[in-house]
Amino acid sequence: MATRSAEEYKTGLNDGRALFFKGNRVEDVTRHPDLGVGMEHASLDFALAEDAAYQDLMTVKIPETGETISRYFVSPTNTGDLLKRREMIETSTRLGGGVVLLIKEIGTDALFALSLVAKRIDEQYGTDYLKRVEAYHQHCQQEDLSMAVAQTDVKGDRSLAPSEQTHPDYYVRVVEERADGIVVRGAKAHTTCAPYVDEIIVLPTRNLTEQDKNYAVAFAVPANAPGLKMIVSPFGASSSSDFHNPVSSHHRMIESLTIFDDVFVPRERVFMSGEWDFAGGLATTFVQFHRFTAISYKPPLCDLLTGAAALIAEHNGISRASHVREKLMHLINYAETVRALSKAAAVDCVQIDEVAIPNSILTNVAKFYFASNYHQMVSYVQDIAGGLVVTGPSEEDVTNPETRDYIEKYLGGAAGVPTLERLKLVNLIRDLTASDFGGYNELLAIHAEGSLEAQKITIYREYDLERCKSLAKQAAGIGDNA
Repeated sequence: MATRSAEEYKTGLNDGRALFFKGNRVEDVTRHPDLGVGMEHASLDFALAEDAAYQDLMTVKIPETGETISRYFVSPTNTGDLLKRREMIETSTRLGGGVVLLIKEIGTDALFALSLVAKRIDEQYGTDYLKRVEAYHQHCQQEDLSMAVAQTDVKGDRSLAPSEQTHPDYYVRVVEERADGIVVRGAKAHTTCAPYVDEIIVLPTRNLTEQDKNYAVAFAVPANAPGLKMIVSPFGASSSSDFHNPVSSHHRMIESLTIFDDVFVPRERVFMSGEWDFAGGLATTFVQFHRFTAISYKPPLCDLLTGAAALIAEHNGISRASHVREKLMHLINYAETVRALSKAAAVDCVQIDEVAIPNSILTNVAKFYFASNYHQMVSYVQDIAGGLVVTGPSEEDVTNPETRDYIEKYLGGAAGVPTLERLKLVNLIRDLTASDFGGYNELLAIHAEGSLEAQKITIYREYDLERCKSLAKQAAGIGDNA
């Protein structure tokens, strides 16, 4: 098959998967009024692969067979591959209204990490995990499958290890070993896009000890696997109005609490089982790729915030005000710094086993810079936009003949700017910064792809402080450098 159409992707999702949303079983995600929005957004990945304008970016031909596949499945071997991957993610996110698609990006991040760590496990324990990972990678590539990654365990009491919890299933664990596979039980939190992907890849979330070896498990199952259940979050977007929510009414991601209720995993889909000493390494290796994905999809949202702020300044007649120009300068600096750091992380990559890994320090610096400054950037946009962001009239009042003329008369802005256009722009800013979707983005900035603390730890741990200390000693004339 190699590549699928958007329609083939959507048709494949009607497979009897166990989805629950707002107290009801969802029989068909493709027809659901809320969940279907996320699915339609994600289907852009497949549409772009068929679009002549983007086909060269989104797909690649395998020289040996001439077969066309999604470029996401190409393991990066050098800077050029990483830059293409970064461009692919940024482009599709921009076309998706500033919302990342995340149905192949995160799954292939996991595949790259699994291939590296599986080799190390095989070398130490004589297992055949790498062969399984490669076969699974080939399967996903040939069938052009979409994938979600379930990594974050629900954790329970975070001061306790998995085996110390009040009940043993706060972390996903192996509860039965069979000749042909394993049975797993537990739950993973906020699994992005899980309701509308073909496959769920499970990874460990932390370092483990030998006492926790049953929790050292990595595997993949179809989204309709028996015993797999998804309780879908209703948060993140709540309106279908083009007027009030011009972005989130068409583009959104959906999260789930993903429950493994004694799910059987065939042996060939098990990529780690009991090798506790490699659990933390797998989690960290995945993050190295996934945070690069994160900083690749952030710039389109930054650009959208900057553009909305600049345009509403014109509509409000304040574009020449010095404080407005200063805020726009900060927004521009913010967007371009994140973009530049994402490119630098690709350029300064390291190669392990012929796989190019983005520079970890630059990736984490970029993610920390984005996350720690996001709320300030939102405040700049809101300050320029004004109070109408949360006090503007409803769509019904705008179209009501009794109130329409008053709105047209009193809510105009700078000369020549139609009132309705100004209100649409105000609504865009509300959708991005002050709606359910806006709040989702603010929390996503802090916690998605790892918290601020996780990035700080990585930066501190991996930076070569000894080099800097040596330079300081040399400049001061201390010790061996005197």
